[in-house]
Amino acid sequence: MISSIKLSLIAARSQNGAIGKDGKLPWRLADDLAFFKSMTEGHPIIMGRKTWDSLPRRPLPKRENIVLTRDWTFRAPGARVHTSILPAIEAGRALARAAGKPEVFVVGGEALYAAAIQTADLLYLTEVETEVDGDAFFPAFDENAFEVMSNRKVEADARNEFPFHIKVLKRKV
Repeated sequence: MISSIKLSLIAARSQNGAIGKDGKLPWRLADDLAFFKSMTEGHPIIMGRKTWDSLPRRPLPKRENIVLTRDWTFRAPGARVHTSILPAIEAGRALARAAGKPEVFVVGGEALYAAAIQTADLLYLTEVETEVDGDAFFPAFDENAFEVMSNRKVEADARNEFPFHIKVLKRKV
């Protein structure tokens, strides 16, 4: 049994911090999407209502989906709905524990990342080597509070519109 379930944030951001524009990702990065899928499958994921609404396929398969919204009447078929972040995180941790998984993932959007980053144990952060016009941004955070566990470079090619780095950051104790 896993005793301490980690809270992990997973996101891709541009050099100017943009994570989205008009409810969509502002780039085409197939290898980053594959990384997202490989990391989150089998784990509980927590997202805001706008992120839920932006998904082309709901719920995301092979994951327990948790949607956070201020609207207590909101329904998300195939997902659990919470109106407060702490119960959503605790529900995610309970689901991860029951599934024998070591972490629960926050997958967006902007407001949820901002609310969760202060208590996150791990950040899976894709740093896209471009600046884009965005309307949703990853929050500023104290990067000195984290240590880089890994950093993998992916070059631009037919599958990836821009070069990027996939970094795994762990909160320093």
